[in-house]
Amino acid sequence: MKIAFFNQQKQFRKYLEELKQVPIMNYEKSQLREKVSSIEIHNCSDLKELHLQSFFDYHIFPLTILSAYTQWEDEQRTMQAGDTILQQVYLPPFPKFSQKVLFGVRIKEVIHEEKRCGFSYETLKGHVECGISYFLLEETNGKISFKIQTFSKPGNLLTRLLGPVFSLPYQTYCTQKGLKNVRKIIESNLSNQ
Repeated sequence: MKIAFFNQQKQFRKYLEELKQVPIMNYEKSQLREKVSSIEIHNCSDLKELHLQSFFDYHIFPLTILSAYTQWEDEQRTMQAGDTILQQVYLPPFPKFSQKVLFGVRIKEVIHEEKRCGFSYETLKGHVECGISYFLLEETNGKISFKIQTFSKPGNLLTRLLGPVFSLPYQTYCTQKGLKNVRKIIESNLSNQ
């Protein structure tokens, strides 16, 4: 984890190279707190109708919350298991007037099934959280929903101490913004087809 007062985007490639060498945090999924949040995607009932490039490019969260640089973007290809993502999170969520906290996650699985698609990632050592997150688009009973499912615990002493007061409410805020952002992007792509 790195903390900065200025945007670090010019250093993203360097930080990504460093993070590729960092191992994932050890965790036992059954010992972690599970949280599931979802939102329905309107005007669509078939996953095959969706344009998912932005989704698989990790444009989940609004740019006011975080900016990211991915290994597959750096290598000009598509997402695959084992790829690293550098995340620059803004605290508070105002890019120009915030602290920038940088850490990484690694793609565990990329899912392409008939009724379900998405990916999961695990946190790397130094992340503020320890665990795994799933980002899934699912088709059920003629409806499409986007789901964020996390299994996590605080990743360091600071987040253990501040968790109930700051970390958990901020995670909830970010999750809700991520759900709405993905729905907005997908529905916008549907209306432009």
